[in-house]
Amino acid sequence: MFNKKIISSLIFTTFLMGCGTNETSQTKEVTVYTALENEQIPEYLESFKEQYPNIKLNIVRESTGVIVSRILAEKSNPQADVIWGTAATGLLALDEANLLKEYSPKDIEKINPKFKDNTGKDPKWVGNNAWMTAISVNTIEMKKLGLEEPKSFSDLIKPEYKGLISMPSPASSGTGFLTISALVQLLGEEKAWEYMKSLDSNMGVYTHSGSKPAKTAASGEYPIGISYGYPGIKIKNDGAPINVYFPVEGSGWDSEANALINKKDIKDEAKIFLDWAISEDAMKMYAKSYAIVSRDVNVAPPKGFPKNPITQLIANDFSWAATNKDRILKTWETNFGAKTEKK
Repeated sequence: MFNKKIISSLIFTTFLMGCGTNETSQTKEVTVYTALENEQIPEYLESFKEQYPNIKLNIVRESTGVIVSRILAEKSNPQADVIWGTAATGLLALDEANLLKEYSPKDIEKINPKFKDNTGKDPKWVGNNAWMTAISVNTIEMKKLGLEEPKSFSDLIKPEYKGLISMPSPASSGTGFLTISALVQLLGEEKAWEYMKSLDSNMGVYTHSGSKPAKTAASGEYPIGISYGYPGIKIKNDGAPINVYFPVEGSGWDSEANALINKKDIKDEAKIFLDWAISEDAMKMYAKSYAIVSRDVNVAPPKGFPKNPITQLIANDFSWAATNKDRILKTWETNFGAKTEKK
């Protein structure tokens, strides 16, 4: 059952777009659940606001795990109209519960097939980008400790890093899950659980946020953060004393994806939002933060990402990850959940 404390903690921000006599009309409102970072949302929505000033967006922002739990809890009375920028593996769990409706947004043919649902004529989810595991390391703290900076998964389990690492909990963060899913797919289950036991010995805390480990690396609280590329690179480019490494073994990845909620009263405005979400204008905004977007917009990767980022991605099997997610998370929670930060 969805935890009421989690519900109460959701950050609910309303973007009122435009004004006029139709402002309060229910048909002009769209409720959007998203796992995008708080600072990204207003920047991304600028072009939507310009194009559709009479559509009011009610934005609910939380981590992937909380969004999925909330939508499942609301199954009998769905509150969201669309999901935007949320882990595709999370959306697959909602599809299993028949909570997503097929819809082909405008220009769907321009989306790389690797980043959309291909199980039917019309997709149930469409990805905007790929985000991937990265390791943020505080250069000053490493020098103080006389330690080499870890650059790979194999480095992270060296005993000299005991207590210095943080990473997202896979139970609440899409970034946490894509990382342990990658370990299982790279190493096989038996070796992956042995690896995670060694990694847990070095772990200071498991966070609920996927970006927080990059931030605590920058602050020095936990000088090594297993996170994803965007937050670490942004903080580094803003001047923080960190280096960002993409594991030499390859990075786990997921796609920030969009979907239409399967409900009785599907609004035309919800489809308009999904059309915009994969438009060229929106993709160019995503490309400012991510090295890989799902539609070719001829934009170079942001500074700090690999020059050919697609080669950094492991051969991720989304269907396998979704099918085995509950089992993997149950095992992880039993063995390692005790170090998860309190809310």
